[in-house]
Amino acid sequence: MTLPEIFISQITDPFRIGLLLALFATMLRTNAATGTVVPLIAGALFVAVIIPSTFSTAAAIPLATAVCVGIVVNAILLAIVYAGWRFYVRSKR
Repeated sequence: MTLPEIFISQITDPFRIGLLLALFATMLRTNAATGTVVPLIAGALFVAVIIPSTFSTAAAIPLATAVCVGIVVNAILLAIVYAGWRFYVRSKR
């Protein structure tokens, strides 16, 4: 499996998207106590490691490669969610 194929499969993974949406919703609820950046970084790293560790989709993909691509994918997805949230909050005013 090539790097672009790994990227596409991870960015379209509904389980990953659901976990990141739940992470973002949790961050919004605990924002006053924990802030924004640290929970999102910790959660994105957790999701990037836990998914390839528990689901062995292809043995040909090294774990380190799947985790590194997962970190990039999680950062992109969280940036999209955060931008959408900021747009929603600003348009609500």
